[in-house]
Amino acid sequence: MSAAQAGTVTLGGDLTVNRLGFGAMRLTGPGVWGPPADRAACVRLLRRAVDLGVNFIDTADSYGPYVSEEIIHEALHPYDGLVIATKAGLLRTAPDKWIPLANPHYLRQEVEMSLRRLGVERIDLFQLHRVDRHIPLADQLGELVTLRDEGKIRHLGLSQVSVKWLDAAQKITPIVSVQNRYNLADRKDDPVLDAAAERGVAFIPWAPLAAGPLIAADGPLAGLAAARGVTPSQLALAWLLKRSPAMLPIPGTANVEHLEQNVAAAEITLTDAEFDELAAAAAG
Repeated sequence: MSAAQAGTVTLGGDLTVNRLGFGAMRLTGPGVWGPPADRAACVRLLRRAVDLGVNFIDTADSYGPYVSEEIIHEALHPYDGLVIATKAGLLRTAPDKWIPLANPHYLRQEVEMSLRRLGVERIDLFQLHRVDRHIPLADQLGELVTLRDEGKIRHLGLSQVSVKWLDAAQKITPIVSVQNRYNLADRKDDPVLDAAAERGVAFIPWAPLAAGPLIAADGPLAGLAAARGVTPSQLALAWLLKRSPAMLPIPGTANVEHLEQNVAAAEITLTDAEFDELAAAAAG
């Protein structure tokens, strides 16, 4: 069992990673706020993910805030063979509260602090967590481009954007990834996924398992999973991997057993008929 069985995707022409990563948002307290109940268990979980061939870890300054990056540093630094992606652009003021903020001064501060927390001189992939509608996009990305020119960022990505915003951003600077909410039950961003693939941009779906309902024991995939002898979550991830070669799912969990089940999805190859059947089942 290895994430390598999912194949690879290349970011920016020079960063090749296995096409099944790990999203580190859940390495925090309730409401993505404060420390986790068992920090040592989170450290072990990250190390197990790497043992299973996961070499792309996605985090953000806002997870905790700061907690996820600190745990990643403790568990995995110096990141031999790993790509650690992080983000900024969401201000945290309370549990479950997220406020878009991409003032250029704020973005610079958060990049500098992420460098310090992660213990690196350059962040391989830095993503604008949200476009701030109160600030020109050119100013937001312009500051990140300056930081890239200073050698503090390798590649730039975007999160939760439309095709329009992706096109606007690419007129300013190369974009290597888009991270939008997308899963078998929520496919409204199909146009963004297709546009990213056409442009050679990786698509990183967040909430790839619909945060639970899609993979519930009585959910829409339960019967199909039982017939195949796998779990609903494995089918949901296998569907994403088949959907597009640009897809880089990042299922997150704080449970080692769930982590291992997710990585095992890389072994599943769906037929075209199975792919269509899953899409229909999830659509209800």
